[in-house]
Amino acid sequence: MLVDRINSTARKLPAWMLYVILPLPALWFLYLGLTGGLGAEPIKALEHELGEFALQLLIAGLAITPLRRHAGINLIKFRRAIGVMSFVYVALHLLVWLVLDVQVLGQIWADIVKRPYITVGMAGFVLMLPLVATSNNWSVRRLGPRWRKLHKLTYAVVLLGAVHFLLLVKGIQLEPLIYLAVILLLLALRWRPQRQNQTA
Repeated sequence: MLVDRINSTARKLPAWMLYVILPLPALWFLYLGLTGGLGAEPIKALEHELGEFALQLLIAGLAITPLRRHAGINLIKFRRAIGVMSFVYVALHLLVWLVLDVQVLGQIWADIVKRPYITVGMAGFVLMLPLVATSNNWSVRRLGPRWRKLHKLTYAVVLLGAVHFLLLVKGIQLEPLIYLAVILLLLALRWRPQRQNQTA
């Protein structure tokens, strides 16, 4: 079966491999920016590419539990690496905005306060800080059951990422709506068994 082959392959692959593979798109985006491959506004394009890939990684991490629960595909061993690398891409997205786009310190705070899409994006970044800080075995042991409760912040982070993208684009565009729909579907797949248990 296909599921068995996927699980068998996943068991053979080390999780650290993602820390080698996942930075490659960032290097590619940087190369495109330096060689004129990102169009007339390379800084804005670089921000977008890094931010969108971060959102894709967040969605991939969110999909791991539903995939195991509903399809029998077990990719749990890769979830931490995906989560850490999603933070890296969010941080790079923010860094490009701070250093290459805005540049003026006073303008940064003004943009955070006045522009809703930046406010939402910064809220998502702040919520990611305790998640990445506790993405290690020591924190899992130290926090115990509280670790799982803390990492439910992931749901808010992914939703904020989707809303950030939705507010960022001008007018109604299909792409951010698709991301939001996928996230809502994945969240529904996570919560549906709990609701069934409560009504049983």
